[in-house]
Amino acid sequence: MAAVCQVLGITPGFGHSISHSHRRTKRRFNPNIQRKRYWVATLGRHVTLDVSTRAIKTIDRRGIDVVVAELRARGVKV
Repeated sequence: MAAVCQVLGITPGFGHSISHSHRRTKRRFNPNIQRKRYWVATLGRHVTLDVSTRAIKTIDRRGIDVVVAELRARGVKV
């Protein structure tokens, strides 16, 4: 599963790990992606999304029907 949120489009960030001696090596900060299954009443079926934890809060606040409608308008297959 790619580390990309389907709702908000959050992608990994990049930076450095810094050791005690201050040597720098490249590292990657992955978003907290969860696979969630929602019941969408307007479609009459379940939809599985790869969403970040921040997107889960967005779905709780705005409603799954509104979020899925925006995803479909963007052309994302749900």
